[in-house]
Amino acid sequence: MLRRAVLPLAAGLLVAACASTTETNPGRTATEQLLLARAADRAVEGLSLPLPAGSAVYVDESYFQGEGARYAISAVRAALSDAGFRLAPNKDAADAVFEIRAGALSLEQMRRVFGIPEMRVPINETFNVVSLPELSIYSHRDRVGVAEFSGFLYEARTGAPLGAVLPMIGSYRIRSHKAMMMVTWGQQQAQPGQRDPGSSWTEF
Repeated sequence: MLRRAVLPLAAGLLVAACASTTETNPGRTATEQLLLARAADRAVEGLSLPLPAGSAVYVDESYFQGEGARYAISAVRAALSDAGFRLAPNKDAADAVFEIRAGALSLEQMRRVFGIPEMRVPINETFNVVSLPELSIYSHRDRVGVAEFSGFLYEARTGAPLGAVLPMIGSYRIRSHKAMMMVTWGQQQAQPGQRDPGSSWTEF
């Protein structure tokens, strides 16, 4: 009798077996990082300065802070190169200094629910809470990367002001949908830009 009971149990455990892997957990997911990067790229599209073509510009990043700042600074430098300016290694070698700052470089999320959203309800006077699951017919979630940069330009040798760069704003959005709390569709992750196979670079 014992043998007859053990064999089906062992077979059931084998069928139900699963494997798991351990992964690192960085501060931002890959999708969140792509949202910030694409927003930064869009913010600097068409960047131009009131300088003659070929002028040497030093990008002063002293006041440009925030998560994802290094990528955004590189995007600004690439946009200046694309606009026909030379990048100076320091102020002494520059015709003008472009001091940049970040107004925003972060993520926003909005969720619309047709039904009862997920809630946390207090259950006693000590504010212990219980989580109630979402009960919806349809819901969708928007995740948006937002970037806003601005700055001003001054003459490298004298410090004389040359002009201000109005806020440059870019955003990148992904949306996912869910019906009856089970069926999901739509763009679940940020997609990279499309390019022809073999053309991994573009000439300024």
